[in-house]
Amino acid sequence: MSHAVIIDKAVKTYGDFTAVNGISLTINQGEFFTLLGPSGCGKTTLLRMIAGFNTVDGGEIRFDDQVINNLPAHKRDIGMVFQNYAIFPHLNVADNVAYGLKARHVAKNEIPPRVEEALKMVQIDQLKKRQPNELSGGQQQRVALARAFVIEPGVLLMDEPLSNLDAKLRVQMRTTIKKLQRRLGITTIYVTHDQEEALAISDRIAVMNQGNIMQIGTPEEIYRKPANPFVANFIGVSNFIDCQVRCREGKGALSLPGDYTLEIPMQKAYEGEAILSARPEQLFFDEQGIPGKITLSIFLGDFIQYEVELVNGQVIELNEYTKDVDLIRPDGEQVYISMQPDKVSLYEKESKEVLSC
Repeated sequence: MSHAVIIDKAVKTYGDFTAVNGISLTINQGEFFTLLGPSGCGKTTLLRMIAGFNTVDGGEIRFDDQVINNLPAHKRDIGMVFQNYAIFPHLNVADNVAYGLKARHVAKNEIPPRVEEALKMVQIDQLKKRQPNELSGGQQQRVALARAFVIEPGVLLMDEPLSNLDAKLRVQMRTTIKKLQRRLGITTIYVTHDQEEALAISDRIAVMNQGNIMQIGTPEEIYRKPANPFVANFIGVSNFIDCQVRCREGKGALSLPGDYTLEIPMQKAYEGEAILSARPEQLFFDEQGIPGKITLSIFLGDFIQYEVELVNGQVIELNEYTKDVDLIRPDGEQVYISMQPDKVSLYEKESKEVLSC
C-alpha cells in the first residue's frame, strides 16, 4: 500500500552550509510529485533524506503517521531508481529484477511470475536472460524500473533517472514511467532539473532554490502563474519588463516603455516599481502597444520565434503560431507588442512578491 509522505521543517546541514532549509510539504498517497530545481538547490539531498541515505538534522519526515528519521533505509518500504541505474553486472536481467524480492523473503514460487509481470510492464520480457553489458542504456533503465516496481514499494524514489539517455529516448521513457505509475498507484517522488520533463509527468511540482521551496503547484499552475521571478525564469521562457504601477479599484495601471499603459487585476494595493513577466506565447503583435523592431525571426515548424528590440533597447521573445498566420514578418519591421492582462504576472521589484491575480 502506498504511503503519504509528510515533510515537516526538514533541515540538512554540512558544516556552515544549509542544503535543506526547514522545508515542509505533504505528498499525497499515490501522487507523482517532482522536486525540480537547478544543480545544488537541495533536491537530491532531500530525496536522500527520505530514502535514509542522508541523516535528518532537524524536523521530521513521516510515512503516513510513522516518523522515519532514524529508520534504516532497508526498512523504509521504498524503491529507488538511480541516475546510473545501479544494475548488478554479474546478474542477468531476470535475476536483477528478482533481487529485491529475494531480499524481502518473498516465497520462492511467487518470484518468477512477479518478475515476468514486471518485465512485461516495461516491455523487456524477451531480454530476461541477457547480461547488463548486452543491453542499451534505455534497456538498462527499464531493468532498473522493473526492479523498483516489482517489490511494490509504498514510496518510489527516482533521482534524475533519465539524464543519461538521449533526447528521444528520454521522451519515450518518461511516458513509460508516467503510465506505470498511474497503473500501479505508487506514491512517487521524482528529482529532475529538466523543466519539460517535470511538466510532462508530474501531478504536482515543488520548485526549489538554495535549499528552499519557491512554489508548489500543478504543472499548469507553476507555468501559468509563477509565484516569483525565479520560478517564472526557471520554468520555460519569460520576458521581464520593468514598469511603474499605480493601483486603483483592484486594478494596477502599468506604465510600460513607449508610453504604453496596461491595466491588470491586482491582489493588493501597490504603487511603485515592479517587474512584468510575460511568456513568449502571451505576447502578440497589435495595432498599439510597446513599440519595437524585429531583429530576428526563426521558423520552428508549429511556431515562429521572433526577437524584438523594444523602444527602451530591451530584447524580448515572442512566438506566433503558424496555424494563425500565413507570412513570416521580416527583420527590421517596426511593430507594437501587446499582451492579455489576465495572462501576465507582476512582481514587486524589491521583494519579488507576486502582485497580480
